[in-house]
Amino acid sequence: MTGRSDKLAKSRPSSEAFELDEFPFYWVARVNARYALEMEKTLKPMNMDISRWRVAMLLNVHGEMSISDIAEQALGKLPTITKIVYRMRDEGLVAVYPSDMDGRVTLVRLTELGYENVTYVFANTQDVFKKAFKGFSEPQVRKVNKLLGKLFDNLGE
Repeated sequence: MTGRSDKLAKSRPSSEAFELDEFPFYWVARVNARYALEMEKTLKPMNMDISRWRVAMLLNVHGEMSISDIAEQALGKLPTITKIVYRMRDEGLVAVYPSDMDGRVTLVRLTELGYENVTYVFANTQDVFKKAFKGFSEPQVRKVNKLLGKLFDNLGE
């Protein structure tokens, strides 16, 4: 092969020139796993886990969301997200109610306690973000987000 493909040969697992350290998904998986470990360690003393944190973060940003939309945004399975949402409801963190527009749709929003919890968790997990992006400039963080977004979009095609 010639051209661009040769430049990516070290990154392609099917290539004889493949090198693991040149495979982007090796790094994506490692970063995600290390991030998850750091967040679990940080969240545990706050009686929070990553799954509930993701739901709370999405609701904090979007306000009211359907359980389906939460599952789509969190890339979780609907039954799993439903269990998480109802567990959070039982803890007083979210309110769950049917949509006025379509009774088949279940909507979720943070309660006052949920907002307090999210604010507390955000304040106490910011060091994970700072640690991860130590030495990065703002343009570099934006570039990382742009590149990861492009990978995500490409895989959705």
